[in-house]
Amino acid sequence: MEYQFTLKYQLASDEDLEALVERLGAAGCDDAMVGLGQPGRLALAFAREAESAQAALNSALADVRQALPGAQLIEATPDLVGLTDVAQRVGVTRQNMRKLMLAHYRSFPPPVHDGGTALWHLADVLAWMQARGGYPVAEPVLELAQAARRVNVCKAYERLAL
Repeated sequence: MEYQFTLKYQLASDEDLEALVERLGAAGCDDAMVGLGQPGRLALAFAREAESAQAALNSALADVRQALPGAQLIEATPDLVGLTDVAQRVGVTRQNMRKLMLAHYRSFPPPVHDGGTALWHLADVLAWMQARGGYPVAEPVLELAQAARRVNVCKAYERLAL
């Protein structure tokens, strides 16, 4: 099955884009679109074939580590999302998602960050919607969101342990 996800990195040094793309391709990342937005940052949008979402993410992480050993993973997506992101994934409006959240405030997953913009783990919201029924939650999308959350939680734990 093909899984589509993005890995975002902080680069260790400024590098020539062409050389960077060549190293990534040679390491097995030829199934990723490379994006350089902010200085020193790299985003890789993968469309990777694998037996599972976790296998796809793990192999991509290993390939990038081989090509860019000094790069630090910032985030694996899809994971942290706002209500608009969830609404787009399940094909409803943001207003519908907000109504669901407010109407089911006791059972709706709590946000990971509650501020000007609240953020949830996509996997938590999709699992809640799937359990409720009535909303189309594709199993591969839920599986990928769970795998991305695991990667991000492990990354955060490693940073705490340092």
